[in-house]
Amino acid sequence: MAGRTLYEKIWDAHIVRSYDGGDDLIYIDRHLVQEVSSPQAFAALDEYGRTVRRPEAHLSVADHAVPTKNRSQELKTGLAARQVERLVDNCHRYEIPYIPTDDPRHGIVHVIGPELGFTQPGTTLVCGDSHTCTHGAFGCIAFGIGASECACVLATQTLRQRKQKTMRVSLDGALPEGVTIKDVIIALIAKIGTGGGVGYAIEYVGSAVEALSMQARMTLCNMTIEAGSRVGLVGVDEKTIAFLKGRPLSPKGADWEAAVAAWANLRSDEDAQFDHCVSLDVSQLAPQVSWGTTPEQSVSVTGHIPDPMQESDPDRRFGLQKSLDYMALTAGTAIRDITIDKVFIGSCTNGRIEDLRSAAAILEGRTVAPGVSAIVVPGSAATRIAAEAEGLDLIFRSAGFEWREAGCSMCVGMNDDRLAEGERCASTSNRNFEGRQGIGGRTHLMSPQMAAAAAVTGRLTDVRELLSCR
Repeated sequence: MAGRTLYEKIWDAHIVRSYDGGDDLIYIDRHLVQEVSSPQAFAALDEYGRTVRRPEAHLSVADHAVPTKNRSQELKTGLAARQVERLVDNCHRYEIPYIPTDDPRHGIVHVIGPELGFTQPGTTLVCGDSHTCTHGAFGCIAFGIGASECACVLATQTLRQRKQKTMRVSLDGALPEGVTIKDVIIALIAKIGTGGGVGYAIEYVGSAVEALSMQARMTLCNMTIEAGSRVGLVGVDEKTIAFLKGRPLSPKGADWEAAVAAWANLRSDEDAQFDHCVSLDVSQLAPQVSWGTTPEQSVSVTGHIPDPMQESDPDRRFGLQKSLDYMALTAGTAIRDITIDKVFIGSCTNGRIEDLRSAAAILEGRTVAPGVSAIVVPGSAATRIAAEAEGLDLIFRSAGFEWREAGCSMCVGMNDDRLAEGERCASTSNRNFEGRQGIGGRTHLMSPQMAAAAAVTGRLTDVRELLSCR
């Protein structure tokens, strides 16, 4: 019998029924619920008189719209207050566990899921948010779904889906100084394109992946969606087990031992066949920066803005020029000559404790450049507490950053943290689409270290220049 990929193992174990035409009805083990995608789902339950089949299989938190400063005051009135109030009411009526905004467990849904042990290997996990692929770092099939699908999961714990093809992405080599996993995933997307993963479930393998912490693996899987794939996976190893052990919602006692035994085979077989394979030598990478309006439009920080006239394909040439026009950039400009107005460190991509540590290491003893405003937003209250225990908040504050409460913040521009028209931001978030961080705002994606370097120099800067000064 031929070997199977990790994706195939988990998928096959969750098939409830197969249909003519290729679709499968799969069982959904876990569902994360937040304030943006859930109202329509709960309204559908109300309309059809349905109940929630397994309330304990869901976990709810408000993260996208909640303010990250003066929260207790800001949530008294306004749109965010109404969204949170509606989520609380729906969760109460349907007996779904809800984490309040003032709870020490609160945070971005894709940060707290793993922190609490709600995310577990071998499961299927969904959420009404495209970056649900983050959780695949734990060897589970996790993907974003729409509001109607959320309603289906609430009512039946199942979804009708089409099984994806499989792609193996091999990342090998040691990360050079100043290069992080954020640079790796940006470089990968630039290589295969934002449509390169469409129709595939991507599994990350190789020596570079094995060396990554769980936090870094989450960053890697988080941006899988930016390559066009809904599913990113990393096989289970001792790091996975160590991270989950003792988490509040992880199995305990004999159940833990049984779970660890069950997770032991959650990796692709050596003779598993993938539909497509890609490889990248990470040891050859430099820090990466996006210059355009998709993550694919990225280059090394030592590079220059590309010239659309050098592109032979007319559609691609038009797209490149459109991005340059929106970003107010000129072909041939050196990346390191681009000045910035704001810096955002946070998001479900880079709002974890390791991210804050790496940025603080660059900022210590330095100050934000004149004319630049900067904020750091921990991905969860637990991350914020841990950072304060280490004194990281003091480093950020001393450098001139605002130290905020946990939330999605400026990643998505659905709250009060957003760019004004024409403002340019060095951002650790995951998307640089037109208007993503605010109408007319211009986003450059990069690692936390690179964002910190931009903050103190006032321009897009090769962080290695600052590291060499230590």
